[in-house]
Amino acid sequence: MHQRLQALVVDMADKDIRLQEAHAQLERLFLREVMRRAKGNQCRAAEVLHMHRNTLRRKLERHGLL
Repeated sequence: MHQRLQALVVDMADKDIRLQEAHAQLERLFLREVMRRAKGNQCRAAEVLHMHRNTLRRKLERHGLL
Protein backbone atom coordinates (compact mmCIF):
# COMPACT_ATOMS: atom_id res chain seq x y z
CA MET A 1 0.00 0.00 0.00
CA HIS A 2 2.83 2.38 0.78
CA GLN A 3 4.12 2.04 -2.79
CA ARG A 4 0.70 2.83 -4.27
CA LEU A 5 0.34 5.87 -2.05
CA GLN A 6 3.86 6.98 -2.95
CA ALA A 7 3.03 6.65 -6.65
CA LEU A 8 -0.11 8.73 -6.15
CA VAL A 9 1.87 11.44 -4.35
CA VAL A 10 4.49 11.51 -7.11
CA ASP A 11 1.75 11.77 -9.74
CA MET A 12 0.08 14.66 -7.91
CA ALA A 13 3.40 16.45 -7.45
CA ASP A 14 4.19 15.99 -11.15
CA LYS A 15 0.90 17.68 -11.97
CA ASP A 16 1.67 20.58 -9.61
CA ILE A 17 -1.38 19.89 -7.50
CA ARG A 18 -1.42 22.05 -4.39
CA LEU A 19 -1.41 20.37 -0.98
CA GLN A 20 -4.90 21.63 -0.17
CA GLU A 21 -6.31 20.12 -3.37
CA ALA A 22 -4.42 16.85 -2.84
CA HIS A 23 -5.83 16.61 0.67
CA ALA A 24 -9.36 17.29 -0.58
CA GLN A 25 -9.08 14.64 -3.29
CA LEU A 26 -7.73 12.02 -0.89
CA GLU A 27 -10.38 12.82 1.72
CA ARG A 28 -13.17 12.56 -0.86
CA LEU A 29 -11.97 9.19 -2.15
CA PHE A 30 -11.45 7.88 1.38
CA LEU A 31 -14.90 8.99 2.54
CA ARG A 32 -16.54 7.49 -0.53
CA GLU A 33 -14.87 4.13 0.11
CA VAL A 34 -15.74 4.09 3.82
CA MET A 35 -19.35 4.94 2.99
CA ARG A 36 -19.44 2.16 0.39
CA ARG A 37 -18.15 -0.35 2.93
CA ALA A 38 -20.68 0.90 5.50
CA LYS A 39 -23.41 0.45 2.85
CA GLY A 40 -24.33 4.12 3.19
CA ASN A 41 -24.79 3.95 6.96
CA GLN A 42 -23.40 7.25 8.24
CA CYS A 43 -23.42 6.17 11.89
CA ARG A 44 -21.34 3.08 11.10
CA ALA A 45 -18.96 5.04 8.86
CA ALA A 46 -18.50 7.66 11.58
CA GLU A 47 -17.64 4.91 14.07
CA VAL A 48 -15.06 3.45 11.69
CA LEU A 49 -13.55 6.91 11.16
CA HIS A 50 -13.65 7.74 14.89
CA MET A 51 -15.57 10.95 14.32
CA HIS A 52 -18.96 12.32 15.22
CA ARG A 53 -21.71 11.60 12.72
CA ASN A 54 -22.37 15.33 12.26
CA THR A 55 -18.72 15.89 11.36
CA LEU A 56 -18.91 13.09 8.81
CA ARG A 57 -22.11 14.53 7.37
CA ARG A 58 -20.51 17.97 6.93
CA LYS A 59 -17.55 16.39 5.17
CA LEU A 60 -19.82 14.35 2.91
CA GLU A 61 -21.79 17.48 2.02
CA ARG A 62 -18.59 19.47 1.35
CA HIS A 63 -17.41 16.76 -1.05
CA GLY A 64 -20.77 16.37 -2.76
CA LEU A 65 -21.20 12.82 -1.52
CA LEU A 66 -24.75 13.23 -0.21
